[in-house]
Amino acid sequence: MAKERLSEQLSHQIEYEQANRTYVDRAFPDNKAIRRHSNMTPTPVWRPKFAKDIDRIMYSPYYNRYTDKTQVFSLVKNDDVTRRSLHVQLVSRIARTIGRALNLNLDLIEAIALGHDIGHTPFAHSGEVFLNELYNAHTGRYFNHNIHSVRVLDKIFSLNLTLQTLVGIAGHNGEIELAEYWPVPMDSFEQFEAELEKCYQIPGYANKIQPSTLEGNVVRISDIIAYLGKDRQDADIIQMVQQNAFPSSDIGTINSEIINNLVVNIIENSYGKPYIKLDEKHFQAVQSYKRENYRIIYENEPGRVKLEQIAKPMMTQIYEQLLEDLRLGKLYSPVFKHHIDYVNLSHYPRQVPYEKSEPNQIVVDYIASMTDDYLIDLHHFLFPDSGYSVEYTGYFTDLQSLQEQP
Repeated sequence: MAKERLSEQLSHQIEYEQANRTYVDRAFPDNKAIRRHSNMTPTPVWRPKFAKDIDRIMYSPYYNRYTDKTQVFSLVKNDDVTRRSLHVQLVSRIARTIGRALNLNLDLIEAIALGHDIGHTPFAHSGEVFLNELYNAHTGRYFNHNIHSVRVLDKIFSLNLTLQTLVGIAGHNGEIELAEYWPVPMDSFEQFEAELEKCYQIPGYANKIQPSTLEGNVVRISDIIAYLGKDRQDADIIQMVQQNAFPSSDIGTINSEIINNLVVNIIENSYGKPYIKLDEKHFQAVQSYKRENYRIIYENEPGRVKLEQIAKPMMTQIYEQLLEDLRLGKLYSPVFKHHIDYVNLSHYPRQVPYEKSEPNQIVVDYIASMTDDYLIDLHHFLFPDSGYSVEYTGYFTDLQSLQEQP
């Protein structure tokens, strides 16, 4: 399929308005950013407020852990398959491309994109489901990775990020596509805190949080664009699907076509508007492509059954053991040495000592922060005689099968 292009009329309009600076300025202005603690050192002119958010996210203690967290395909050793670290960069790149064309605040876009999955669990959405079940069984509360991303950046580590960045992160949910994305005002941290608490108490409420800026909505739709074709590409890399496995081709058959065509359509339908929009054809195509991804990839992902049979009970055993260690005050336990002590090493101010947090919340914080390999190693450390063992599909599995043939 040929890559779509902007209409000549809009191309000329954008070129003219940018050259003469006559475009409609819908960028969220830095001077309206709301920070929880605004009486701290003034922001220097060379480091705008949302640029400071970017720096604080990238240098935050958990940012490194993106590298070994599954995006979709768990239990696969393959450096060509997307990990969560690459995913957030792809979301940022796509969102900034759209944002530049729409004259939005690129620093705010980047901050939201780079922070949006920092609260994600190991083992992708399977891990999120497992941890939510454990947390809910013990407390009646709910775990959602988008809300936990805010907790990481605002509570576990008090980075003093802007409200606009945090609301964008909370509202990034890329599992729900919309034809039009409108900002929903969020004017205070008090209002935001009340909405977050509903996410812990009401099942599904975390999906209702909406970004308060156009920039946040650009990130939200870019999250979908970033994985829609990339997950198909990764499925092909690990030889999970056959050629031409995906019947739909309305917006392209390869990742670069899908990204280009959706980005072009968004710009065409959103330029100068107070919303972010796909036309009906492209919106229906996104829905169709997502249904195919679920049917062909996500519901049949090779590691999914192994995760249910092995990783879930491993996480369960870890959760119960760490909770018991906290209650007994076992200071030599990893929950103290690797988690509480590590959190307390940070220089960020806090009103209440972290170790005074509710024990289940501490355990959830710890498990959510883990990379895939760390959780596996921790389980082996805590339960060396366990019958659970995780086996990865290795780099040379395909060659081994060929060598075994007569």
